Amino acid sequence: MDCYTANWNPLGEEAFYRKFELYTMEWSLKEDLRDCLVAAAPYGGPIALLKNNARKEKSPGIRPLLEIYSASGLLLASIPWKSGQLVQLGWTASEDLLCIQEDGTVLVYNLFCEFKRHFSMGNEVLQNHVLEAKVFHTEYGTGVAILTGAHRFSLTTNIDDLKLRRMPEVPGLQKPPSCWAVLSQDRVTIILLAVGQDLYLLDNTSCSVVTPPGMSPSAGAYLQMAVSFNYRCLALFTDTGYVWMGLATLKEKLCEFNSSIRSPPKQMVWCMRPRSRQRAVVVAWDRQLMVVGNSTECIQFVLDEDSYLVPELDGVRILSRTSHEFLHEIPEASQEIFKIASMAPGALLLEAQKEYEKESQKADEYLREIKDQKLLPEAVSQCIEAAGYEHEPDTQKSLLRAASFGKCFIDKFPAESFVRMCQDLRVLNAIRDYQIGIPLTFTQYKRLTIEVLLDRLVLRRLYPLAIRICEYLRLSEIQGVSRILAHWACYKVQQKDKSDEEVAHAINQKLGDTPGISYSEIAARAYDCGRTELAIKLLEYEPRSGEQVPLLLKMKRSKLALSKAIESGDTDLVYTVVLHLKNELNRGTFFMTLQNQPVALSLYRQFCKHQERETLKDLYNQDDNHQELGNFHVHSSYSEKRIEGRVGALQNALDEYYKAKNEFAAKATEDQIKLLRLQRHLQEDFDKPYLDLSLHDTVSNLILDGHHKRAEQLYREFKIPDKRYWWLKINALANRGDWEEMEKFSKSKKSPIGYLPFVEISVKHHNRYEAKKYAPRVTPEQRVKAFVLVGDLDQAADAAIEHKNETEMNFVLSKCTASTDTAVAEKLNRARAQLLKK
Repeated sequence: MDCYTANWNPLGEEAFYRKFELYTMEWSLKEDLRDCLVAAAPYGGPIALLKNNARKEKSPGIRPLLEIYSASGLLLASIPWKSGQLVQLGWTASEDLLCIQEDGTVLVYNLFCEFKRHFSMGNEVLQNHVLEAKVFHTEYGTGVAILTGAHRFSLTTNIDDLKLRRMPEVPGLQKPPSCWAVLSQDRVTIILLAVGQDLYLLDNTSCSVVTPPGMSPSAGAYLQMAVSFNYRCLALFTDTGYVWMGLATLKEKLCEFNSSIRSPPKQMVWCMRPRSRQRAVVVAWDRQLMVVGNSTECIQFVLDEDSYLVPELDGVRILSRTSHEFLHEIPEASQEIFKIASMAPGALLLEAQKEYEKESQKADEYLREIKDQKLLPEAVSQCIEAAGYEHEPDTQKSLLRAASFGKCFIDKFPAESFVRMCQDLRVLNAIRDYQIGIPLTFTQYKRLTIEVLLDRLVLRRLYPLAIRICEYLRLSEIQGVSRILAHWACYKVQQKDKSDEEVAHAINQKLGDTPGISYSEIAARAYDCGRTELAIKLLEYEPRSGEQVPLLLKMKRSKLALSKAIESGDTDLVYTVVLHLKNELNRGTFFMTLQNQPVALSLYRQFCKHQERETLKDLYNQDDNHQELGNFHVHSSYSEKRIEGRVGALQNALDEYYKAKNEFAAKATEDQIKLLRLQRHLQEDFDKPYLDLSLHDTVSNLILDGHHKRAEQLYREFKIPDKRYWWLKINALANRGDWEEMEKFSKSKKSPIGYLPFVEISVKHHNRYEAKKYAPRVTPEQRVKAFVLVGDLDQAADAAIEHKNETEMNFVLSKCTASTDTAVAEKLNRARAQLLKK
């Protein structure tokens, strides 16, 4: 702590930069990095090396070796490279390795050199070969840009949704550009390239010449360019050693620097923190590193070994054969606390805490000075913030102890920020361990999020550490432990050194009924690995049939899928399997399969009733189900347009009903056939449509048309019940207005329905005169209602009094009005009073 600022390097008046070692590399490289293809993933990601690639043509017998290391140099995996000549390596946002070949094929590997897939950058690239390639990241995903031998550019902005785009041609370009970069502006990906002293911008449709604002006329030809991590800034290096820094839109210059070094740099990258006003670029040659920014001075580092720069969100990682270092701008909170002779509240609080540990009274003096200025909350916050930026646990602890000491003297200081920082640092220190090798900074960790960090631990198969972090941070099971265990199980099924029973048992023992676990997803992974029996065993642990069935169908285990669907009680699921079986099996086998599953057969019949009626007939024939066959033919008769077809269908139904010994259905069908034939004759005789009517409607229409004899004929022939026939006839006669015929009919014989319907129907048709004829003929029980209907309240009252029925009296009273029926009302009231006395 006493020499804390010893490695601080000033750049200008306000900014300081420091370079410190993250790891002593464990990889023991024999080759120089310049002899390898190198790619390191951002956010402390893994490092890919292709060894011996430069010597491939000279030594055809030596296969290049593709190796993937952690950031601490621990070997994760390696394979001999047996494919085509590699031009470039790069990492996707999800830490898959992209290997771009000379023929334009891009091979995708995971962290353990396991091949995942490949894609091509198009025929033009195949024909002209790849000269250079760059992997870039935008909001759309991971993209690849290619420079071909024809000096044309092609790119895709998202390799997961491959859409190749050929960029416009640069006029007169006869040789490769000296340097080029991919820019992302306003959701559009463009290419900036340099040819000598000229800059060209390629967008979707055009090529335009651009000039950076404030560029010195004597700057010279462009040799190198660099885009910042967030694509907002651009740096250009010329052959005179001049460095121009500005916005990537090329609309504003930020600063410039003259390095006086004319040799082309190996690399140039930006080194800046989010939301910092300081802009700086790191330029690297073989043995020299230079940090330049808004200052006439620069920071220079001598490199002992060949190095490789990895730009990060808040700094630059520097790789060499023996070490892995991090170069970054000192954050403001750290500057305030550790700057020599600093009187910032955080610095005073740190000193107060140190003096307190020494049991010195100076602790009280420092503390009073902070409190007098009312800066104690700010001091605590500064110490907490600065702790996050520190890499060494001892420095972190010292700052957190100071923060803890200071917050004891503050009333109601919110402890969330302190607790959260302690948790975050514990997680960061765990993953920074060289055995894990993920040197995330606090800034990167917050941008990456804990969910993505857990995904990256899972990708490295560090399941125990991921689970411990979830438990320590008390993440929900579905968000944390369950998801990690599911990944572990998917990895477990790929291990083919154990039997299906052992693997299935081990997975179930570990996972049990953990919420959020989908055994079907694990089974799907097992099936994809060629372990069908293991997949079936794992599906036995899946409680949701809706998840079991689709995978069983995919595995061609349709009969088992049908059993599972039936067990679930989900009719939609059963339908899904049945229809799948229908398409998969021949007709006979399909029907035999359904015979053994009554539930499925019943549901399929329901489906056929609405969708495939001819198939339904085949099912009934196979079962010799004559009753249902009869019903089928009756239903089919309704769709026949011609009378002969309808009668033929009903005749088939009649035959089936006889076979089923259903005499009632057979008799009804015979009557229907007879009625159809009779209706055809009626239509021919009277030249009026009678078809498609029911028997009762036919009778009613005959009466309405005045064909009483024909109506009588149907009544007798089809044995229509007397009550029904009388109702039909009086309704039809009333509708026709044939009151004389109704009178004759009422006198022809005694009415089986009584005479109240005659009253009701007459009143309904507004003929009270006719209604009054029938009112005296109704039964005594119905007389009160009949006289009320015709409006004769006096006789209704007499009938009610005669019956000595209080309910009927009240009914008649409710119909009386004060202006016209006073006498009737008085008569009823006297009768009620006498009735109550008794």
